[in-house]
Amino acid sequence: MDVTARIERALDEAVATAEVPGCPPRLAAAMRYAVFPRGARVRPRLCHAVAAACGEDHPGATEAAGAALELLHCASLVHDDLPCFDAAETRRGRPSVHKAFGEPLAVLAGDALIVLAFQTLARIKCAPERLAMLTLTVARSVGVPTGIVAGQAWECESQIDLVHYHRCKTGALFAAATVAGAASAGVDAEPWRIVGEKLGEAYQVADDIRDAASDEEEIGKPIGRDLALGRPSAVIELGLDGAIHRMHGLVHGAIDSMPPCRNGSELRSLMLSEAKRLVPKKLAQFAA
Repeated sequence: MDVTARIERALDEAVATAEVPGCPPRLAAAMRYAVFPRGARVRPRLCHAVAAACGEDHPGATEAAGAALELLHCASLVHDDLPCFDAAETRRGRPSVHKAFGEPLAVLAGDALIVLAFQTLARIKCAPERLAMLTLTVARSVGVPTGIVAGQAWECESQIDLVHYHRCKTGALFAAATVAGAASAGVDAEPWRIVGEKLGEAYQVADDIRDAASDEEEIGKPIGRDLALGRPSAVIELGLDGAIHRMHGLVHGAIDSMPPCRNGSELRSLMLSEAKRLVPKKLAQFAA
């Protein structure tokens, strides 16, 4: 079974645990709507790629860790789109969860997906030390002081360090993906953190670029939100050319930071292909 199929199966099995008698049907429907149809699945793909590079020996642990990270990512999108944050009416080219199901169910669906991520991890049958490492890694990526919740909260502060903001808001889940991939393979995981941090920062810079230079049809969500909401942005701080240069520098920095591993070619290819994919089509000449 290829990686995409493994990721989708793990996510489908996780969400299906809510689709049982006794669960409010519209809540379960909102949860599935938030997770499917699939997006790029970058975080679980990264987790799987690191596990493979490190000599994966427990596929179930890799799949559960990847699913947990994607569930957390989907939860963050549901909450980000709410009127109190981005007030985004579309996501992935269709109505966002709060537009399709209402604000109360959107809040609850996001909350339920966060809990579901940890339920998914709890079902892993592996050595307690490995499970503890995976759980702590994922928890660290979503909470405080440096998880995605903290990253979102920085938008409420009067002074923000752009790099620190990016590492929390986006880099945290990427760092968790690389660390969890290595941990699920049973190798020393902490050296992989810097790879994920750099990739996550690159991804957030790319998101800033797309918000400034793409169009809603291409990225499936409203554009121009950073400027409209006064949020910190690499494009606002560095200019468009500077932001693109920064993104590519971070991607190559991530590749250079990879610890020695058995087979890193697939992981390197994934990182380079993502760097090209994230540049808006109108800026294709800068994608290399």
